[in-house]
Amino acid sequence: MRLNSHPSGRHFLQIPGPTNVPDRILRAMDHPTIDHRGPEFNALAKKVLRSVRQVFQTKQPVIIYPASGTGAWEAALVNTLSTGDTVLMWETGHFASLWKKMADKLGIKSEFMGGDWRKPADPAAIEKRLKEDLKENKGGHAIKAVCIVHNETSTGVVTDVSAVRQAIDAAKHPALLLVDTISSLGSIDYRHDAWGVDVTVAGSQKGLMLPPGLSFNAISEKALAASKSANTPRAFWNWEEMLSANANGWFPYTPATNLLYGLSEACDMLLEEGLDSVFARHARHAEATRTAVTAWGLEILCDDPKAYSGSLTAIVMPDGRDADAFRKVALENFNLSLGQGLSKVAGKVFRIGHLGDFNDLMLMGALSGVEMALGLAKVPHKAGGVQAALTHLRDTAPGARRS
Repeated sequence: MRLNSHPSGRHFLQIPGPTNVPDRILRAMDHPTIDHRGPEFNALAKKVLRSVRQVFQTKQPVIIYPASGTGAWEAALVNTLSTGDTVLMWETGHFASLWKKMADKLGIKSEFMGGDWRKPADPAAIEKRLKEDLKENKGGHAIKAVCIVHNETSTGVVTDVSAVRQAIDAAKHPALLLVDTISSLGSIDYRHDAWGVDVTVAGSQKGLMLPPGLSFNAISEKALAASKSANTPRAFWNWEEMLSANANGWFPYTPATNLLYGLSEACDMLLEEGLDSVFARHARHAEATRTAVTAWGLEILCDDPKAYSGSLTAIVMPDGRDADAFRKVALENFNLSLGQGLSKVAGKVFRIGHLGDFNDLMLMGALSGVEMALGLAKVPHKAGGVQAALTHLRDTAPGARRS
């Protein structure tokens, strides 16, 4: 079978990333390879390094690696922490668990809190634990950083990062705040500077609308200071070498030049639409999706409405029904790819991604495919989810009359 073999018409890629790559970005990437030591690349790099800061809502440096988000996780850890340091992490889902496993492999001790994949991190519990850490160490502190996943891609649960920073400050604890925004950056409101984040981790393949291949660390002055004394071995991930070269519009090694052309266009698209409008668009599509799920009589995995994700919705299958068998029906009959359940929720949930380059009619195509697949797979549900979402989108459309 050919690797690019699909039925006629458009493939509906509704996983929570990689997302659809818009034509503007595809065309921007369709350049001949350029000299990464020449003036054309220098101008591109300076523009990208400037523009991407606006997306992170920071005036601080943003480092760009040719890597997946996993690489950005590692860069955040090895630049700020030393072997034997302790980090406080919160188990919101599969990706929080993977970040913990990485810390363990690097010789960084991880203290894992939480465990309910249906709720966000609890700032009050974090504050309490940090106060205990100060007390246990008689004014010193064993915990060097708090690591949080902003939008847990496996569950569709969002943690209030600003509240976590307030909890750290209320505890009068010097811990760094490291945040994963891989499935929230460019989709859900995120403010690196205003929320007091020390390292923000991100990837290119979700809200930034690019193919996989770029990852990011936005860093605070406090994080940069910590990197001067951290002793975890690092070479490729070393911030110092990247910052030194980036200051003049260069990279210390061969960068992903064509992906950077795409990133330049992605930043333009997001800033042209306006970040507030981007976030509002995602929130509206998420609400329409949840309206459909409720009408179907199905259950949303996130059980805290204040923590609902604008990027994706994870849906619990009825007892005795296999989510992967349902996903297979959707793919084979309607050319619709839905996100699978991961680790603890494997086979128990499916996920609808509604992020990136996305509009009302794309969402309705996806939800129509889900409703038809539910029927074909004989999954117990009520009819009417698609109509409920249509009504919501019609009534909230920009041109809808306001009474």
